Amino acid sequence: MARTTVRLTFRGDARNDPIIYRLGQDYKVVTNIRRADVGNDTGWVELDLDGEPAEVDRALEYCRSRGIGVDKLEHP
Repeated sequence: MARTTVRLTFRGDARNDPIIYRLGQDYKVVTNIRRADVGNDTGWVELDLDGEPAEVDRALEYCRSRGIGVDKLEHP
C-alpha cells in the first residue's frame, strides 16, 4: 500500500458533488483531508490517498472524468 498526496481543484457544479465520499466508497482507497479551501465558485482540497497504486490511479481518473483538476504533490 502506498500514499499519494494530491490537490483536487473544483469549479462550478463539481463543488457540490460528494467526490471524497465516492472515492472511499467506490475505490479501494483511504482518504485523509490535509487542508482545503472552498469559495463561491471554486475550491481545492489537499488529500492523501492510501491504497494500491493502480487503484489510486483509477480513483484519480474518476476525478478527472468529473472535470476536477488533479495535481500530485510531493511528500515533505
